[in-house]
Amino acid sequence: MNAQRQLSILPLEYRTPDRWGEQVLRHPLELLSDHAYLEKKAASNALELMNRWPEPSCPEAWVATLAAVARDETAHLYSVAWLLSQRGGKLARLHKNPYACDLRRLVRKGAGLLELLDRLLVSSLIEVRSCERFEVLSRVCQDAELAQFYRSLWGSEFGHYTVFWQLARDIVPERVVEHRWKQLVQAEGSIIASQPAGPRMHSGCE
Repeated sequence: MNAQRQLSILPLEYRTPDRWGEQVLRHPLELLSDHAYLEKKAASNALELMNRWPEPSCPEAWVATLAAVARDETAHLYSVAWLLSQRGGKLARLHKNPYACDLRRLVRKGAGLLELLDRLLVSSLIEVRSCERFEVLSRVCQDAELAQFYRSLWGSEFGHYTVFWQLARDIVPERVVEHRWKQLVQAEGSIIASQPAGPRMHSGCE
């Protein structure tokens, strides 16, 4: 799938300009450190969602699906950490992700199934935004190894985006999912556009 086609199928309100990729790649080690923490958080999120099934008896498919996502994210974490180490970098001691924090404020806490729906759709949104950002990085990066690495993540992140969306459809009617998805996609566009600039996967532009 070519880059134009890749970007066109992603349901995003805000499209990341190439200049974002050019800016963050000026500090590749800081970007890799941020990326590693995001993979760690993604793995933890998938494992935590395993306990959120709304019925007393959790279906095997729910567990297997989320365990597979956590496995993928852990493998990504290993790859990012290895690249960072090989290039002489280290993980930062502290890490903040204001983009994800802003998205999670949209979750309707204490609303039962609607809270779980929001958590799944926010997870899906983070994956699809990461998917778009990896495509931008793979295209503008002048470092062949890094460009190939970012390119290799596209398929997995796209798969995770669709997995979380499908899990949402397993717990509430599709029309409810689609309505809430449209609301969250619109909100995400404003959130990502307002992020401060910096060498982070979910930063804004200068």
